[in-house]
Amino acid sequence: MAEISAKQVMELRKKTGCGMMECKKALVEANGDFEEATKLLREKGLAVAAKKASRVAAEGLVDIEKCEKCGYTAMVEVNSESDFVAKNDLFKSFVKSILATILKNKPADVAALMACTLEGTENTVEAELKDKIFTIGENLTIRRFELISGVTGTYIHGGGAAGVVAKFETTNGIENTEGFKEYAKNICMQIAAMSPLYVSPADVPESVIESEKEIILTQIKNDEKFANKPAAVVEKMVTGRVSKYYDTNCLDEQQYVRDEALKVKAYTQATAKELGGEIKIVSFVKYERGEGIEKVEEDYAAEIAKLAHGK
Repeated sequence: MAEISAKQVMELRKKTGCGMMECKKALVEANGDFEEATKLLREKGLAVAAKKASRVAAEGLVDIEKCEKCGYTAMVEVNSESDFVAKNDLFKSFVKSILATILKNKPADVAALMACTLEGTENTVEAELKDKIFTIGENLTIRRFELISGVTGTYIHGGGAAGVVAKFETTNGIENTEGFKEYAKNICMQIAAMSPLYVSPADVPESVIESEKEIILTQIKNDEKFANKPAAVVEKMVTGRVSKYYDTNCLDEQQYVRDEALKVKAYTQATAKELGGEIKIVSFVKYERGEGIEKVEEDYAAEIAKLAHGK
């Protein structure tokens, strides 16, 4: 049996990111063959990844990267089981590599992304993901991504707790000014804080408005104060409440969080005039980390009590 040196272990650890003991075991099993040890670690990683696949991953990071050369902006959500792992430099670097891969390959969906070669490696995104699951020791998932072309603004909240990308149409090259960049970031912060569903009232589907009207009418009918109100008065009440729906759910109609005397559309118009061009908010996407994923609530006090009593 070949003698395994500390240098060999360190080299394997540097290449794979696996723990010292795992690397030493693999080298011993491979009789010092570096490539064989790497293969063994990968195979073990695949087995570990399969075991962890059923575990809920609702933490992690939302991150964004722009490519000035290709004119695209990418946003991705990669989940982990714990917030601790989300702060790990290895995990953060992996997320950055995924963004670079999305920008280079422009895959249609997550399945297509998984088949791409991860930037900076010779392996597919799927293979590297499984390796990271083994190395980090938690289930990790690439949940979703967006790829947006054209003029964009971006904002990441809370170190990756949420991310926003907004798309704009501009004239006279004002998208290259510092004033526009500040405006675009402010709009993204507005979206992060106020969570609009649409850009403007024109974007709200008619079916949504009809549904809102039905809800409002039912509320009015069930309120004794309005039981004998004429139909024309009720209609005005419905119109007024629909208008409030727009104020809450349409970005243009929301009060601008940094100056509540303005609506967002007025802020946009004022900025465009100041910069000597035109600005139109075309669309936006907001990701919240773990949104919609049912988390497993753990009672740590109960677990500790069980251990203390030997149960």
